[in-house]
Amino acid sequence: MMPRFLVAYVRLVERLNYGVGRLAMYSLFALMGVLMVGAVARFGFQPQIWTDEMAQFILMGYFMLGGAYALQLGSAVRMDLLYERWSDRTRAAVDAVTIFALLFYLVVLLWGGIESTQYALEYGERRRGLWRPYMAPIKIAMVVGIVLMILQCTAFLIRDIARLRGKDI
Repeated sequence: MMPRFLVAYVRLVERLNYGVGRLAMYSLFALMGVLMVGAVARFGFQPQIWTDEMAQFILMGYFMLGGAYALQLGSAVRMDLLYERWSDRTRAAVDAVTIFALLFYLVVLLWGGIESTQYALEYGERRRGLWRPYMAPIKIAMVVGIVLMILQCTAFLIRDIARLRGKDI
């Protein structure tokens, strides 16, 4: 039997990532709206300088905040040449080992993201170009998305360890 707090942690993380991921999906409507404003403005020969960059920001937020949800659904790319033929326990063992590479990558990414966000907040960093939007909001969204992916990976690790012990969460 897995300790209750680990089971509660896995369920809480998965519920959180599910909710954030479903919410992030609705940002695509905002993206469509911004792109439509840009297209209509171009058609009327009054191009807006902000629409392309705003669309990029929305897409980055969608991608980063929906990343943990995509991991949770198993929509990440995986080499299925051998994986599909393995038993559930073998998969869990391999996943438990390989998750550390992903966690290492995400922690390094988080470290850089936090430093970059601190810089953006401290100096009021703006993107180069005509519109010059502040960078802090998108960098904060990146850090939040990376933290959610780290939480999801630790939940996966706990699930894999439970599966190796013959239990399911």
